[in-house]
Amino acid sequence: MDKKLPVAILGATGLVGQRLTELLANHPWFEISALAASDNSVGKKYSDAANWHLPSALPDSIRSMIVQPCEPRFDAAMIFSALPSEVAGEIEENFANAGYMVSSNASNHRMDVDVPLVIPEVNSDHLDLIRVQQARRKSAKRGAIICNPNCSTIHLVLALKPLADQFGLKRVMVTTMQALSGAGYPGVAALDTLDNVMPYIKGEEPKLETEPCKLLGKLEDDRIVDAKIRISAACNRVTTRDGHLETVSVELEQKSNLDQIRQSMIQFTSVPQALKLPTAPDHPIIVRDEPDRPQPYLDRDVEKGMASVVGRLRECSVLDYKFVVLGHNTIRGAAGGTLLNAELLVAKNFI
Repeated sequence: MDKKLPVAILGATGLVGQRLTELLANHPWFEISALAASDNSVGKKYSDAANWHLPSALPDSIRSMIVQPCEPRFDAAMIFSALPSEVAGEIEENFANAGYMVSSNASNHRMDVDVPLVIPEVNSDHLDLIRVQQARRKSAKRGAIICNPNCSTIHLVLALKPLADQFGLKRVMVTTMQALSGAGYPGVAALDTLDNVMPYIKGEEPKLETEPCKLLGKLEDDRIVDAKIRISAACNRVTTRDGHLETVSVELEQKSNLDQIRQSMIQFTSVPQALKLPTAPDHPIIVRDEPDRPQPYLDRDVEKGMASVVGRLRECSVLDYKFVVLGHNTIRGAAGGTLLNAELLVAKNFI
């Protein structure tokens, strides 16, 4: 690219917004032109408005930027939304109706019939829904919303994709052990998590049971026909800082063996790798053969936090096979997934 594209971040002071600023600080395609957040932060320098929680230093390039309101008046080719779901829906619609392309991490529009819910390695062809959405908006500026899935869904579906393609999927059982950072900041009270596991995360299980079916579904004409996969999910909050760990059992449509399953994951690459998108991992799925891996502390940052790490692959006495999958929830599961979707939009000439 001859010149970097200006981008704005909505919800820039939150944990996902901070991850986005970190990832965009030296991005080869994008340059932050505006930061926006709630009324409590508007008018402040970003360094004063954002209680910085990341181990990396706050980027000098944005330290003195003034936080603006979440209103569609930015000089930006792309809007990144890291807004909480309580406010994201209407604000993102306002930006799309004003002609902006919105790459969203929020859940509000994920299941809208004309909004692409995208993991670039899984269903890049679903971007064609953007044309349907733009026609519905009837806006001369042709704005649209594209969403990335729930953080646990992303890593689950990355691991399921090669199995679905090569062997077909009938049933999936998944139990998650989700990091504290998935609740944002300040998140869950310390006394609720100390010496404890929280066996309920509001709204999480329905997302994990429905979003994969849209992601693995087929685009037919102007709609997605969901994949016919039965999924049962149980979601738990545990006292790890970052990294969602999931135990998964699958029933396949076609017979296979452990080596075929393993090789399908190891060899899996897709559109982002072929296009050499800047944020794409070289290997979307990393397979570990040790009996006690992956572990959040040891493996969440592999491929700069953009890969899913699979281990403990073995036969299942109830379904067919079972394994453990780990992924970084605030990088690939949130900010990094949102950024990779935006890179795909550029590479596919939607921007």
